[in-house]
Amino acid sequence: MLVDNGVIGDSRVQKAARSAADAGWDVVLLGRAPVGSPQTWRVGAAEVRLVPMPEPLSRRRHEFRRAWLRHPLAYPPSGIAAHRTQAVKAWRADLAVRRAALTVAARESGAGRPGGLPWAALRAEEKLSGLTRKWVGFRNRQLTRARKGRKLDGPWDRAYTLFWRRLRGDGAWRRLEPGLWDYELAYGPVVDELAPDLIHANDFRMLGVGARAKVRAAAKGRRIALLWDAHEYLPGVQPWRDNARWLPGNVAHEREYVPYADATMTVSGGLADLLRTEHGLAERPAVVLNAPAVGELPPDPADPAPDIRARCGLGPDEPLLVYSGVAAAKRGLGVMVEALPRLPGAHVAFVVNKPDSAYVRGLVTRAGELGVADRVHVLPYVPHHQVVRYLGGAQVGVIPIQHWPNHEIALITKFFEYSHARLPLVVSDVRTMAETVRETGQGEVFRAEDVADFVRAVTAVLADPQRYRAAYDRPGLLAGWTWEAQARVLDEVYSGLLPDAPPRPTPPAHAPVEPAQVEVSA
Repeated sequence: MLVDNGVIGDSRVQKAARSAADAGWDVVLLGRAPVGSPQTWRVGAAEVRLVPMPEPLSRRRHEFRRAWLRHPLAYPPSGIAAHRTQAVKAWRADLAVRRAALTVAARESGAGRPGGLPWAALRAEEKLSGLTRKWVGFRNRQLTRARKGRKLDGPWDRAYTLFWRRLRGDGAWRRLEPGLWDYELAYGPVVDELAPDLIHANDFRMLGVGARAKVRAAAKGRRIALLWDAHEYLPGVQPWRDNARWLPGNVAHEREYVPYADATMTVSGGLADLLRTEHGLAERPAVVLNAPAVGELPPDPADPAPDIRARCGLGPDEPLLVYSGVAAAKRGLGVMVEALPRLPGAHVAFVVNKPDSAYVRGLVTRAGELGVADRVHVLPYVPHHQVVRYLGGAQVGVIPIQHWPNHEIALITKFFEYSHARLPLVVSDVRTMAETVRETGQGEVFRAEDVADFVRAVTAVLADPQRYRAAYDRPGLLAGWTWEAQARVLDEVYSGLLPDAPPRPTPPAHAPVEPAQVEVSA
C-alpha cells in the first residue's frame, strides 16, 4: 500500500491496512517520513514503513535566481540572507558583552563611567553595526518580497502551461509538476525491493509510483496487479497554491497512469460515476466508504474517551454544536460563529487539526467581536478510535461545507462519525450529503453560507432532537456504514485482482504498536 502522507492522521489508510492484514494479506504500508530518517511500526498485523523523501524538484528554477529587475538589492536565494542576519546578531551580542566589560572595568577603577579610546571605538562600532543591521534587514525584506511576488499564476505561466500541454499532452506533467518525481525517487526503489504481487495506490500521486513499478516488474517477467484508490475528484480540487501549473500538471499525471490500473476503488458512488466517465473506465469503481470500525465504537473501560463537555466546561443540558475535521475557509465554519448571537445559550466546539492556525484564530476573534467568545471552544483531535465516543457528548453534529465539486459527491468521514455517535445533523446543501440526510431524516439541511437558514435548521433540531436520533434505529442503516462492511468489499477487490493467490491463513493477533496520537482524518 502506498500513501503520500505520514500515515498518522489518515484513518482510511490505517483501517485498510489493518483489515487487509486481518484478512490474511501480507501488508506493507509505505508512507512519507515527516523527518529525514525512516520510521517503522505496526498497525495491527500490517507493517508501516515511512521513507525519507527529499524534495529538490518541488522547487522551481526561478526560486534559485535573483529578481534583478524587480528587487535588485535583494539577497540571492542561496541562504546567504539567513547567514548575514545571524552574523549581525552575533556581532551585536559581542558588542553588548564588550560594553558590559568596559562598564565593569570603569566602575572597579573608580572612574565611574567608561571612556577613552576603547569606549569611543566601541561606540563607533555599535553605530556601524546598527547601520549594518538595517541594511541586512532591508535586503532581507527585498528577498521576501521577491519570493512572494513571483507566483505561478501570471500570463507567462498560463502560456507556459498551455504550450507544454499542447506539445506533450498528458506527459506535460513532467514540466508542469516535476516535484512528482520526488515521490518516485523515494518510493520506487523500496517498492522494487519488496517485489509485491499487488500495489494499492492511494490517491493521485501514488498512482504514478505504482504504475511505473508495474512496468519495471513486467520487464523482468513478473506481474504486479495495480489497484488505484481515488480519494477525491482531482479536477474538482481547489489548488493549494497560486499556481497555474499545479492542477493541470497533476490531472495530466493522473490521466497518463490510469490505464495501468487493473482496478479502481473510491470513496462514494457519486465519485465512482464521475471517475468512470472522466477516464472511460470499463467498470464502475468499487465503493469503500470512509466509515468507522464497529469495534471502535462501544465504550471501553480500559480506554475511556475524553468528555467533550468537560473540556468545554459545560453541563449536561447546555446545547453543544460540534464540528470535527480540518479547519479551512471552504469548510464554512464561519457560519457557526455568525449564528451564535441568534442561538441563545448554544455553544460551538471546533475539534480541529490545527487549533492555533490563523484561520481558527480568526474565528475566535470574530466570536469576540460578536460578544460570544465564551461560547466558542477550540479543541484538538483525539485518537481516531475514540472519535465517535468523544463526539457523542454533543447534541448536534454540523457539516457546513461550501459548494466545491468534491464536496458535492461524497459522504465524508465526519458524516459517518456523527452518525455512529447518533447525533442529529445539520448539513449544508451539498448534493450527496443533503440527499442522504433528507432521505434518512437524521437531520436538517441549510443553504450553504446562509446564516439565517443555518439558525433555522439548528433551532429545529434542538427543539426535538429525539425525532432525528430515531432515524438511526432504521434496520441496517448504521450496519452498512461500518468499516467492517467496507473491508469485505476491499477483500473482494484484492481477491479479484489475484485469483490465483494461495489460501491466506489468518495471521496471529498482534497488539497494535502505534504512535500515541493517531488522529481522526478530515
